[in-house]
Amino acid sequence: MKKVFCIGETLIDFIPIQKEKSLKEVTGFERVAGGAPMNVAIAIAKYGGNSVMLTKIANDNFGDYLMDVLQGNDVDTSYIIRSDEGETGLAFVSVDNVGERSFNFYRKNTADLLLSPDEVKSEWFNQGDLLHFCSVDLVESPMKQTHIKVIDEFRKIGGIVSFDPNVRLPLWPDEESCRRTILNFLPLADIVKVSDEELYFITNNNKEKEAIKSLFVGSVKVVVYTKGSDGANIYLKNGEEYENKGFKVIVSDTTGAGDAFIGGFLSELVSLEVTNENLCERVSENHQRLLTFANASGALTASVKGAIQAAPGKRHVLNFISTQRATTKRRENEIL
Repeated sequence: MKKVFCIGETLIDFIPIQKEKSLKEVTGFERVAGGAPMNVAIAIAKYGGNSVMLTKIANDNFGDYLMDVLQGNDVDTSYIIRSDEGETGLAFVSVDNVGERSFNFYRKNTADLLLSPDEVKSEWFNQGDLLHFCSVDLVESPMKQTHIKVIDEFRKIGGIVSFDPNVRLPLWPDEESCRRTILNFLPLADIVKVSDEELYFITNNNKEKEAIKSLFVGSVKVVVYTKGSDGANIYLKNGEEYENKGFKVIVSDTTGAGDAFIGGFLSELVSLEVTNENLCERVSENHQRLLTFANASGALTASVKGAIQAAPGKRHVLNFISTQRATTKRRENEIL
């Protein structure tokens, strides 16, 4: 089975027990494993895929917990390096009345940023494998250089590279350094997943179609554009465009919903025997399957508190899709 390598941060999310309060007002938190690449790796594994976490994890109690969570969710941890240098990153989250989040990060001298290029071996990667990365670990660090090396290795073997900018401005010196870094890495990806808010931030263009078109630089062939409760669109380099309205749920916490979405998308994509050469063809032929599964994954995750434990299994996602379709059909018949 093809491997999906997820490179980047693992950290601890502290999710507030009380909603609709600022961090100053919250009196209790629940500890949850997090970090976007880790969330994606776990989602893919839950959907039956072969996901691999590529990072460095601290030899502390939180690091032990992260390893337990990864292994407990069937993510391949054999490529992870444990280190006495650095600590485990922490993120304190506050959630408003519609489930949207704000973050306070503690990530100075964290172990994941210390993974160096010479600790990653070229022979780990094979043709047909897929790489997924985000922008959080692209700040100036050894890990940024490791991203460059790994992406280059995937380019050499003809693998597929997926990029979710996953903008977290509090982790950057300023907005411009974040934007500039994303724009520098954008041409290295084959697939780009971007939210409506991120699209404007990256392109500084509020004309949606023009902004999306501007993302097709370098190797980019597929743009997956997410619109929250309004579903998602796929845009292909050849001009094809596909839409899926998604699913309406009662939102509890959007933490990890975007990660579950792209995890669902990539897991379905890998099952289609996709290669770099047939990527656009496979996406075009299976656009509704890909978007439906991804939207359902994101919706289900948003309906439960906490990213990792909220990520549904594949059977759960398929049952949800079936139920939603049956409900829609019944309503249509009632109207008729």
